Amino acid sequence: MSRDARTDAPARPNTALRVFLTLATLVVGGVILWQALTTGGSPDPLAAGASGTAVLDIGVLVFREGLECILVLAAIMATMVGSARAYRKPVAVGAAAGFLASLVTWQVAIGIIDSLTESVSALQVQAVTGLLAIVVLLLVMNWFFHKIYWTGWISAHTRRKKALLDRVDDPGASKVQILFGLGFLGFTSLYREGFEVVLFLQNYRLKLGSGPVLHGVLAGLALTAIVGVLTFVANRRLPYKKMLVLTGVLLGIVLLVMVGEQAQEMQLAHWLPTTTIPWLVGVIPAWLRMWFAVFPTVETLAAQVLAAGLVLGSYAVVRHQVARTVRRAEAVTG
Repeated sequence: MSRDARTDAPARPNTALRVFLTLATLVVGGVILWQALTTGGSPDPLAAGASGTAVLDIGVLVFREGLECILVLAAIMATMVGSARAYRKPVAVGAAAGFLASLVTWQVAIGIIDSLTESVSALQVQAVTGLLAIVVLLLVMNWFFHKIYWTGWISAHTRRKKALLDRVDDPGASKVQILFGLGFLGFTSLYREGFEVVLFLQNYRLKLGSGPVLHGVLAGLALTAIVGVLTFVANRRLPYKKMLVLTGVLLGIVLLVMVGEQAQEMQLAHWLPTTTIPWLVGVIPAWLRMWFAVFPTVETLAAQVLAAGLVLGSYAVVRHQVARTVRRAEAVTG
């Protein structure tokens, strides 16, 4: 390898990162411009129907799930080079089918929830869908779950892919079964994330309608498409870990807001008692209640503390397990 080739190679990730950040900035700027045009200026967080933050929340979650899907697909396609490159196509077709299945699931979920509103009060249905959205966020933010996810789900997919490709040269193997198996890997890689997004979005749809949800989904899909093109077409190595950490922090804020809102809705539905903290009533301003769902009640604040504790606790457990594994490995080698 020449000296020029060695010096040029490390620059690729930096170039890809600059391209991604530039395009991402344009997308975010477009969302902000759209919000400004549709509201006639800066959105008022205290105005009824304000949905700018909800659009960004949805966009962040869709982008986060899209990142995870890309990582799984990249792991599946990593060794599909040379003559095996042709087998990327059924994986891509399966992923496309997973996307279409997610759209169908969205329509089915809408039908089920809308039918429930005919027999149950809208506030109760909204409380239930809010709980589903929080469960999805807790799974996305749970470090212990994701440790199992990355070591189990991705490993299972790569092992299955290897088993299918090993059968390619077997004269007795069915080519149709191999292609179907690869397509199913692509399908499950995308549909798993799509199903989580569908569950999460139902609460926002009931609160804001389909318009803001659509804008948030499109923003998230646009960012995901940019990363997908850079990964699979331009063959760039992006800083996925940093991107996942950044989106994780943003989703952590979304989680606390949703938990506060959900606890208040459950109070309004009389599912939870309301214990006001008098000295906080005049301390917490109206904008803090609207933007971050911080209310002066024991139940809402306790729910937010519990949610933060679950996320941070799972992180501490994983860090402890990693440190213990490292110490054991050092003891064996030492």
